[in-house]
Parts: sequence; structure tokens; C-alpha cells
Amino acid sequence: MTNGRVNPSQRLEDQGISGLGRVYYNYIEPALVEAAVARGEGRLGKGGAFLCSTGQFTGRSPKDKFVVRTAAVEDTIWWGNNAAMAPEAFDRLYADMLAHMQGREYFVQDLFGGADPVYRLDVRMVTELAWHGLFIRHMLRRPARAELDSFVPEWTVINCPSFEADPAKHGCRTSTVIALNFDRKMILIGGTAYAGENKKAVFTLLNYLLPEKGVMPMHCSANHAIGNPVDSAVFFGLSGTGKTTLSADPSRILIGDDEHGWSDRGTFNFEGGCYAKTINLSAEAEPEIYGTTSRFGTVVENMVFDEETLELDFTDSSLTENMRCAYPLEYISNASDTGMGGHPKNVIMLTCDAYGVLPPIARLTPAQAMYHFLSGFTSKTPGTERGIVEPTPTFSTCFGAPFMPRRPEVYGKLLQAKIAQFGASCWLVNTGWTGGKFGQGKRMPIKATRALLTAALDGSLSAGEFRRDPNFGFEVPVSVPGVDATLLDPRATWGDKAAYDAQAKKLVGMFADNFAQYVPFIDADVKAAAIG
Repeated sequence: MTNGRVNPSQRLEDQGISGLGRVYYNYIEPALVEAAVARGEGRLGKGGAFLCSTGQFTGRSPKDKFVVRTAAVEDTIWWGNNAAMAPEAFDRLYADMLAHMQGREYFVQDLFGGADPVYRLDVRMVTELAWHGLFIRHMLRRPARAELDSFVPEWTVINCPSFEADPAKHGCRTSTVIALNFDRKMILIGGTAYAGENKKAVFTLLNYLLPEKGVMPMHCSANHAIGNPVDSAVFFGLSGTGKTTLSADPSRILIGDDEHGWSDRGTFNFEGGCYAKTINLSAEAEPEIYGTTSRFGTVVENMVFDEETLELDFTDSSLTENMRCAYPLEYISNASDTGMGGHPKNVIMLTCDAYGVLPPIARLTPAQAMYHFLSGFTSKTPGTERGIVEPTPTFSTCFGAPFMPRRPEVYGKLLQAKIAQFGASCWLVNTGWTGGKFGQGKRMPIKATRALLTAALDGSLSAGEFRRDPNFGFEVPVSVPGVDATLLDPRATWGDKAAYDAQAKKLVGMFADNFAQYVPFIDADVKAAAIG
């Protein structure tokens, strides 16, 4: 039975998905919250936020993600990074998932992936959980109601947490599965209720499709100067590096906090909302994001709360370090109405250095920028992936390896070409540790990071004096107003200088060992910028 608003020629039955129970199409936020509460999926919190738990899985399952190996994508998928699934296995998976779905209620959201109408993707999300429909309605771009009458989905994502895959039958690793089929234009997600799988599945898809159109897909946040979209900046970084926090600058307009494209027309947000970590979130440090946790429809995920007062505990990580809230962009007062900006004047690469070796900011040449983009050094933060319980140094190429279907050089060369064409300034910013490694030093003060970024974005930092770092070869500012000069020299922040030298030597060696895999695919200028 059909409920809600949908193109009458594009119901699930018209896609060959039949035999379900009630199907609720394109419900708006109040209806989705009502349904989720009525179905016992969570609690109504203060201000009308929706409080829920994702159950067993509180982070992504990157090892359970597969791409169906067909002739059409055989030569373009980076198989060293993307596990393959046989077409026959996918067909069995799809048939068994549809059989499991028979007679059950489902929620459909027809949405856009991308703010730029020239490059956006029309995506249909089919979710077993009402709150997943609410989540993805926040995270992607919402069509006008009248546009739904003619909406034709290019891709369909089916998310069924109660379905458990059979590794022997379905060609996967565990009972959890995320399978992308480019021939059938379909993504299947089963065995996990972690909502982040929905948005990252679409991001992975766009990361494959857009480079063919000359668009650089980016795992980054973005903002622009007030009243001047031409003065845009992008902030690359993995989860936990500060993408959301640092781009939410009250003195600039927020384009988005996680996923963007850089086309011949400028930058554009893939999404319509934000998915912010809430561990230790405070009204004093981040008032706008904190405020969303008591706004109507915000999805508050895996947070401990008082059963009587519904007060959220932002310090209790007993469920997970990866507690989050998802909300529409308009809940941030300085968010862009269009989700679009100009060509970036500044490209910032955020790293969380758990070794305490890197400076808080460094200026990069275009070749160094490509080197650090391909390297993608950072630390995975607790909870973002299953099994990560403390900051773990890693190299995640393009600052988003789990979401990159193509070889990293494809993205690196696209970025290098964009930087050269539009003359962007490039910076490496360390939001990790200072004065020692994780467990000995302390986290980089956010006040200092914000001051350094402000100076970089307004141009004053480039006008100052720089020194060449002896270990990494990039330029580091000698002094910046409002920032302790000692902080700018990582070695000076360590009590044991010999220990710093040993740690720096270790990290340089790690960079060199990791980058060896890219040397056959890169140009001479990037090879010359290599460390070690």
C-alpha cells in the first residue's frame, strides 16, 4: 500500500520491488519522528530531538563493503582498496534481501546527492527504520515537494538492518554487508543499523561518478567569507580531525561539513545536513552545534541520557566514543542557503598527529599538497570504525581511503590541476597532539588552531616570516599574533628533545615507506617533494 507523495510511475513496484507491506514515500520530518516513536525505534528528546541507539554497530564497517566486479568497472575500480563481489553473489543477496522484506513496512526518501543541479544525482533511499529515513533526509538534499511528482531515481539504496547476509552464499565477509553494483545502479546495506553507512554509501558512489565529469569529489568541509562566495576554503580530513568544528566559523558562511565537489563552476555541497560528533561537546566551545541537540528532528545517536529528564550526557562514552547528532544545515545560523561557493582560495589539509611531531600549521607548495593528499596521514579516532579504541596513526589516501573507488592518483591529479588552475594556497594543519605523543602530550588547543586558520584565510599569515622544517621540508610560520610562539615549533614543546627527534625520524620513515606505492604513478615535481 502506498502512502505519501511519489511519482506515480516510479513506485517500488515499478522497480521490481514488490510484496512489501505499507510503503511510506517522502514523509516529512514530523511524520518520520511520529513513526519512529510509534514503532519504538527511539525516544522523543528535549526540544523534539529523536534519541536512538544503533545497537551492536556504533561505527562504519569498512571491511564489509564490496563493489560488484563487472566488465564495466573492471579497469576503473581500485581493487586493492575495494573488495570485490561476484555478480552472481550480488543477485543472490538481492533476491534474499527482497524475500526478507516481504510484508514489512518501509520508508522511501527521494533525494538529491549534490547542491549543484548540473552535477547532482537523483537517489532513492529505501529504509527499514523510520529514523534512517529522517537521518538521510537531513543528510542529502531535499527536492521541493512539487519536484517529487516527476522524480526518477538514478540509483537506489536499500537499507535493511534486520537482514543478515550469509558469507558463503553472498560472497561477503560477515552477516554485515554493504554492496555497490554499478551495472544495476543499486546499493544494498544489511546487518547494521549504523546510519552513517547510508551517507557514506552515496559519497562512495559520487566519488566514482564525478571524476569522469571533471569534478573533484572531496572528503572535506567548506565555508566562504560573508557576502563573498568567491572567497571559499575547503578543509580535508578524516573523522575526528576537526572538519565540522573548524568550518563552523561564525565569521564565515558554512557551505557544508563533510562532502563536497569542486567543478568548473566552483564548490558545492553533496549534502543538506551535518553529522557531528558530540563527545565532550559544550555550549561554551561550540554553541551552535550544541544547540542542535535539542532542536526538533535532530537525530541524536548513541548518547547516554537521563531516563526521567532526558538530559544528554556529553561526557559518557559508555555506548561509544562515536556518539553523534544529525541535523539539517539550516539549524546552523550562518549556513549557506545554496550549498555552493566559488573556487577555493585556500585548501586546508587537516591531520590528527598522535605522535605529536607535526607543527600546528605549515604552508605547502602545490607539489607538497599533492604529496600530503596522497599520503593522507592522520590518526583514526576512537569509535569511528569498529575496533578503534584509541587514536591510531594511519595513512588514508585522499583523506578518505574507505570511500575512494578509483585509484588515488585519479583524485590527486584532479586536485593538483584545480589548485594550479585557480591558484589556491595550501596548508597542512595538525589538530592532534603537542608536547608529546598521545598519552604524554596534550591535544592541540582549538583556540590556537582557530587563530592560525583565521590568519591563513585572511591572508595575513602568508605575509609573515617562515622557517623550513628540517624533517618535512614545508614552511612553518615563526610567529603569529595571539599564538604562543613555542607551539609553532613542535620540538620546543617537548621536554625530552631526543625523544622528539626519535619520534620525528620514525614518522619520516613511515611517510617514506607508505609513499613508495605511489611513486610509479606520479610526476617528477611530486617525487621531488617526497619526504625521507
